[in-house]
Formats: sequence, C-alpha cells, structure tokens
Amino acid sequence: MKLWETAIPNYQKTDEVELSEYVDGITKISYVQEPDITAYLPSKANSTGDAVVICPGGGYWILAYDWEGSDIAKFFNSKGIAAIVLKYRLPFSKSNIIPHKSPLMDAQRAIRLTRFHAEEWGIEQNRIGIIGFSAGGHLASTAGTHFDFGNSNSNDPIEKLSSRPDFMILVYPVISFIQPYSHSGSVKNLLGENPSEELLKYYSNELHVTNQTPPTILIHSQDDTSVPIENSLSFYKALCDNKVKAEIHTYTCGGHGFSLAIGKGYLSTWTERVIDWVNNLGTEKK
Repeated sequence: MKLWETAIPNYQKTDEVELSEYVDGITKISYVQEPDITAYLPSKANSTGDAVVICPGGGYWILAYDWEGSDIAKFFNSKGIAAIVLKYRLPFSKSNIIPHKSPLMDAQRAIRLTRFHAEEWGIEQNRIGIIGFSAGGHLASTAGTHFDFGNSNSNDPIEKLSSRPDFMILVYPVISFIQPYSHSGSVKNLLGENPSEELLKYYSNELHVTNQTPPTILIHSQDDTSVPIENSLSFYKALCDNKVKAEIHTYTCGGHGFSLAIGKGYLSTWTERVIDWVNNLGTEKK
C-alpha cells in the first residue's frame, strides 16, 4: 500500500529506479522512490489487537527488507500481533528535496495510515507501536520523540490522525548522533558531510525524551562494535529520568544485526522478552 496515493511530499521525479538485490542471504532494497507499507495480519481468532510498524535497518543506505522486515513481521503474526513493514525512502537518493526529512515523514505517515486502517485490520487504534533495528531503530526512536497529534485542519483524513506510536521496541538501535557513541555511517548517510550542530542534536534522540515519550523496550548486546551499547543505555536513562515506562535487556554476546537470532542460543530469547513486555503493557499503552 502506497503511503501517499497522490503527491509524495519532499519528492522530485528523477531518472532513479528502485533497486532490490539479494546479497549474502538478505534482500537489500535501495533507491526507494515510492514509500509503502505491507501489512501482515494474524488470523482474527489469534489477534491480540496490537500492531507494530517495522523499520528495517541498513545504515540509512539500504533496507534489510526481509532480515529486519518481513521475517520480523511473520514472527509477530505468530504471536497474534499485526505487523506493518515500512519501505521508507533513503536520504542519499537524489529524488529527495531535503534528504534528511524523508525517512521521518515516511515513518510518521505509516503510523497514521495504520491507525486509519485499524478497524479494517483488526487493530486497536491505541495499541500501535513501532519497532526498528539499527538505523531503523534510530528512525523508530525519532518517530517516538518527534511526533505530532495530527492536523485537524487537513483535508486528508489520514493527516488528521496522531503519528505518536503507542510503544517502541528498539533493537540494537542507533540513538545518538553525538560522539563518542554515534554511528558515523548513519550520521553521514542521513545528514551528509559536515552537518550542523543543530541537526546533530535534533537527531540525537536521547536529548528529546519527555514524559510524553511512549513506553519503550530496548535490546542490545555488550559486544556490539558497530553501534555501541551506550546508545541504548543513554536512551534508557533518559526514559527513566522522565518517568517513562521502560525496560532494557542486554546480552553479553551477539554483536550487531542478529535479527531474530535464530540458532544463537540464549540471544534468541530477546523475542520472548519483547512479547511478554507488549502483552503486559495491556491498557497502559498511553
């Protein structure tokens, strides 16, 4: 489903075409021109009413579309949770007018669009969360700290709805764009060379947590050399300081980019911790 049926904001037509490649066992998508969502819905008999919008990672360079997208969706479906995989625009594409704005626009629109279709899809409107991996975790945490409650004056009924996720699941996420713990690849790909201090702070999401930030669970391994665990730790501290319901699970080993961690022993239990947490949020998702 297209995010926008008419004009795509912050977009200009170019000769670029979307590219999908199967590399090292992973479907990698780049040069996204028309952002969209794909809804994976559980059977009505098994549905919990919860939903997650999924932001695949890829350093804001590619989307690991199955590894951190559709594979994740199928897992959530097995637990009765609807899953909406987001194919978002990547900032290096020359079809973006202001490159860094496109991913967040797409994530916000995906949340609104899921909310708009909630009744049709068997989802509770106040139980729509967001999950992201690596740079997708940065996008998810940006959506959870830079949201609005809709534009009541819009002619588009979808834009009247809130873009605030009701909860966040952040898996080995990029959080900070400030040294020493920032992920330089994500920073460069999103903001370009020599970004301003203002932009670096705007996208350092640990600086934007308030008491309105959604309940959050974080997953990270101590030996992650790509995105240091301090990204999750700093966000968790900010959540606690603002009295936001939060939980963090750290693993001694796991590295980066482990997805569902199938066949990786204890690490694979992260998914059960997340399901327990989502189920126990219950009516507290507010």
